[in-house]
Amino acid sequence: MAHDSHDHASHTAGHHHTHAHSHAHGPANHGRAFAIGVALNLSFVLAEVVFGMIGHSLALLADAGHNMSDILGLLMAWGATALSRRQPSARFTYGLRSSSILVALANAVFLLVVTGGIAWEAIQRMLHPTPVASGIVIGIAAFGVAINTGTALLFMAGRKGDLNIRAAFLHMAGDAAVSLGVVLAGIGMLYTDWFWLDPAVSLLISAVIVIATWGLLRDSLNLTLHGVPEGIETQAVRAYLAALPDVAAVHDLHIWAMSTTETALTVHLVMPNGHPGDALLNRIGNELQRRFRIDHPTLQVEAGDPAHPCALAPDHRV
Repeated sequence: MAHDSHDHASHTAGHHHTHAHSHAHGPANHGRAFAIGVALNLSFVLAEVVFGMIGHSLALLADAGHNMSDILGLLMAWGATALSRRQPSARFTYGLRSSSILVALANAVFLLVVTGGIAWEAIQRMLHPTPVASGIVIGIAAFGVAINTGTALLFMAGRKGDLNIRAAFLHMAGDAAVSLGVVLAGIGMLYTDWFWLDPAVSLLISAVIVIATWGLLRDSLNLTLHGVPEGIETQAVRAYLAALPDVAAVHDLHIWAMSTTETALTVHLVMPNGHPGDALLNRIGNELQRRFRIDHPTLQVEAGDPAHPCALAPDHRV
C-alpha cells in the first residue's frame, strides 16, 4: 500500500492511500456531430454575409458574426474533446483532460467580446436606421431556424454531464430562437416599414447571447478554479463518507473537476480498526460514482493514532 505523498513529516506513518476504482466515464466521442455542425453553420454564415450585405441587414450580419463565433467555439470544443482522450504522460499525469475546461472558459469570454461588438453596432444603427430588404431577411433567417435547430439536435443527447456539449447545444438552440426572432422582425418591417426593428433584433440577439453565455462563464470559471462541480454537494458527500462502517472521522476532503465530464475526489478516512479491505473501498468508489458522479476517488485510510496526528486534519489546511 502506498504511503501518503504529502510533504509532512508527521504524515508518513500508519497512513495508507487506496485508489477506489469506479466506473469512470470519459468524454464521449462527438466527432461526427461536431463535423456536421461546423459544416452546416459555415454554409449558413456565408449565406448570411452575402444576403446581409445585399439586403443591408445588420440583423443578418450580426447573426453571421455570432454564428462564426459559434463555429470557432465548436472547433475549439471539438479539439478539447480530442485532447481529453489523450493518455496520461510523465509530465501530464492526468492527461490533457482539463483542456476541455480551459476551452469552455475561452469560449465564454470570446462570445462576450463578440456580443459587445454586435451591441455597439446595433445601437449605432438604431440611431440611424436604414431600409432593409425584408424578404431576404425572412428567407435567410428561416433557413437559419432549420440549420440551428438541426445542429442543436446533434448535441441534445450529450448535453447532460459535459459542459462543452451543453454549451454547444444551448448556443445552437439559442441561435434557432434568435433566427425565429429575425423572421418575425422581417415580417414586421415588411408590413410596417419600421426599419428600427432590424437593429432592435440585433440587440435582442446580444441579450440572448449574454444570457446563454453567462452560465457557461460561471460554470467554466468555477471548474478552472477547482471549484466543486455543479450538482455535487460537498456536505452530502462528507455525510455519506462519515456514515460508513468503522469511520470515526473525515477530513482533507477535496472535490474538483478533472475535465468537463470527470470529477475527482481525495479524502482521509479515520478508521481505528484498520484498513477495511479493497472490496469495501471499491464499493465506496462505485457508490460515489452512482450517487455523486465522482469518477476518480482516492481514499486515504488512517488509524487515528494520537502519537502521529494527521497534519491535514484541520479544515483550513490544504
